[in-house]
Amino acid sequence: MSRVLDDWNRTDTPAAQAAMLACCGATRWANAMVEARPLASIAALSESADRIWSTMEEKDWLEAFACHPRIGERKAQATGQSAAWSKQEQATAGSATDRVLSELAEGNAEYERRFGFTYIVCATGKSGEEMLAILKRRLNSERQAELREAAEQQRQIMQIRLGKWLTQ
Repeated sequence: MSRVLDDWNRTDTPAAQAAMLACCGATRWANAMVEARPLASIAALSESADRIWSTMEEKDWLEAFACHPRIGERKAQATGQSAAWSKQEQATAGSATDRVLSELAEGNAEYERRFGFTYIVCATGKSGEEMLAILKRRLNSERQAELREAAEQQRQIMQIRLGKWLTQ
């Protein structure tokens, strides 16, 4: 077992919730993760995270999405560990050209008008150009399909962040 996971299994509820909220901003998900303690292994943590995420509803997804800065924004709206991880995850977007950043800003605004929530994509390893192409493609989706796609992207981000959390 990981030292971080072992410590988390034993820590008080508020500290355990804070650790999970840095990985995924959905309060109901974080609370359910804390209630699932103790988790015997990293695999059990990952499986529980996915199982619990699969029980979330639109309001939970929207709460998690709202914790992410817009793709390509120079200033993050999030704070703490979540903001640091977002900056890391979007590092390649930060080096995008002004044209790409401008198109991302326009696309983000259009996306939010169309769907009512922030464009979310698992940005790790993707260039600004790739994220812009994904955004343009996803703007053609129906809202329910897009909501499910965004929830899947959030799940991927959550799993990456759980991995980062375990190695701190």
